[in-house]
Amino acid sequence: MLLAFVLCLAGFIALIAQPDADEIDSLTKAIPKWLTQLHDRHTLLGHLEDRYHLISKVRSALASGGSSVLGGLLGAGKMVLSLVTSVVILVVVTIYLMVALPEFKQFGFHFVAASRRARVEAVTDEILTRTGRFMLANLATSGTAGLVTFAWRAGIGVPYPAALGFFVTLMDLIPVVGSTVAGVAVSLVALSVSLPIAAATAGFCVGFRLAEDYLIMPRVMKYAVDVHPVVTVVGVLVGGALLGIIGALVAVPAAVAIGILLDEHVFPRADAS
Repeated sequence: MLLAFVLCLAGFIALIAQPDADEIDSLTKAIPKWLTQLHDRHTLLGHLEDRYHLISKVRSALASGGSSVLGGLLGAGKMVLSLVTSVVILVVVTIYLMVALPEFKQFGFHFVAASRRARVEAVTDEILTRTGRFMLANLATSGTAGLVTFAWRAGIGVPYPAALGFFVTLMDLIPVVGSTVAGVAVSLVALSVSLPIAAATAGFCVGFRLAEDYLIMPRVMKYAVDVHPVVTVVGVLVGGALLGIIGALVAVPAAVAIGILLDEHVFPRADAS
């Protein structure tokens, strides 16, 4: 599992590195052309400059509010740096927890009375097993979304289909909002091809999102963690409403844990009384 996680992370970085480098190179080469076109009245940019005086307005804005512009750029840079730092910390902590999970379990079991330790260990292992199956099922559905996205983009000619498919896979792991954000981003990329292609891509994203939420995901979760589809959908919605993205992420594992505890402890005692 740890090796698969590291390989997926490395694969994503490898996929987005070349498109990013290409886009930065294209932007660097395009800026001198745009500046030249601004002074040519026969081009669209030149016509806009001649009518709206864009260069003089930019210069005046920089002269009057240069500090605010610089502050905005610094704020944006700080936000990007904070996001990258948070992602790195999350990845490192995740890898550490995956490696040290057995030690954490044994440490926690020392706080349980010896007479009940075996039972607690069995229940804990069952919760972790079902949670692991939930994560694998979530990865399977997200991987399916990424593959379908790749096939669609490659079929209609949207650039960078592999990178976009991997991006959709990662975003689809986030319940409630992840697939929506991915669909918007991919539709915007498709806009670089043409407006009809972007509209068709947006329609495809909406259709697949509905199929995933109400057909694929509930059935996969029912098979993987033995939770009723209604519990899956309601749990994610309630968790997302109460605690945001974090609540949506832990909703189904929490439902699994609560169900096991009820079956193992609460219901037997109620039936025996």
